[in-house]
Amino acid sequence: MNQRLLHTPEGVRDIYGKEYAKKLAVEERLHSLIAGYGYEDIQTPSFEYFDVFSKEIGTIPSKELYKFFDKEGNTLALRPDFTPSMARCAAKYFMEEKRPIRFTYKGNAFINTSNLQGKLKEVTQMGAELINDASVEADGEMIALVVEALKAAGLKEFQVSIGQVEYFKGLCQEAGLDEETEMDLRACISGKNFFAAQELLMERNVADPYRGILLKVADLFNSMTSLSDAKKLVKNERSLAAIERLEKLDEVLRLYGVESYVSYDLGMLSKYNYYTGVIFKAYTYGVGNAIINGGRYNTLLSRFGKDAPAVGFAIVIDSVMEALARQHTEFEAPVIEKLYYDASKPGDFEKALSEATKLRGEGKRVALLSSDCK
Repeated sequence: MNQRLLHTPEGVRDIYGKEYAKKLAVEERLHSLIAGYGYEDIQTPSFEYFDVFSKEIGTIPSKELYKFFDKEGNTLALRPDFTPSMARCAAKYFMEEKRPIRFTYKGNAFINTSNLQGKLKEVTQMGAELINDASVEADGEMIALVVEALKAAGLKEFQVSIGQVEYFKGLCQEAGLDEETEMDLRACISGKNFFAAQELLMERNVADPYRGILLKVADLFNSMTSLSDAKKLVKNERSLAAIERLEKLDEVLRLYGVESYVSYDLGMLSKYNYYTGVIFKAYTYGVGNAIINGGRYNTLLSRFGKDAPAVGFAIVIDSVMEALARQHTEFEAPVIEKLYYDASKPGDFEKALSEATKLRGEGKRVALLSSDCK
């Protein structure tokens, strides 16, 4: 037999036994919490037409998608991200609906990147989307839900970092940056690469004082004081409105009682270009990358024909499990009771089966085994 067939390709793995039982238990906790906020389950296909995840939509680069063809010659792609699929669904089935729509989902997402650095190419995500609600209260609900979800999963030490895409966009507009320069600068600032950002702005001949102001964006994080400082740096209405929105959001989060878990970072920008307002990421120690990503995407649904605001987030379940393991968080998997019978004794199997059926009816997990298996 070819031993190579026993191994999985790079970037994917098998999960089984107690590890998988714990993962399912965490998913159950998270789902119960999200459903408690009134979010209804929805399931979308694992693959869609390529155009659902194209560059114009604003998702990851095409080269990082798993692409293939159907027998009619259509280009298809495994989903790298659930949000475009949620937007398509809302446009298809709720085109005329004006009231808020709440979706929750769970499934696997796929990213074909060669730069793994310990990352998986296939991960399980669970998330929530709130559509047809443009209010700051909707933003607050999402972030409060993120905090409560991580607590429900068993994490105690984590932080939700909140940014605002509109602040950066308004500043770029005020400075007269073209789209290419804005996108390149976004990548530098998002990666906290100060020297690359400085070099880029000098190469593109961005004049002072905007060069200095744009570089300072990377330092505007961690407190409401930084938001006050950020307001002083700009004159354009777009950036000022973004700061005012964050100030109102902070008031909402205080009403939820989750303010101790959040900080503000105006230098935080997402690789997903469909975000239009508030964005947020959740971090915890033991995992290098964000375990939750989310934000507002008020123009994405219009790509599918429905003009509606929306906000949502995705939890990377695999990263949550990694954090729980590295933080040595006690999390008991469901117990499986073993009930044995002696096949050589008349009626012993029948008796054991009756007892197992009774216990299963009480919600217990029971494995019925021959005494030879002891």
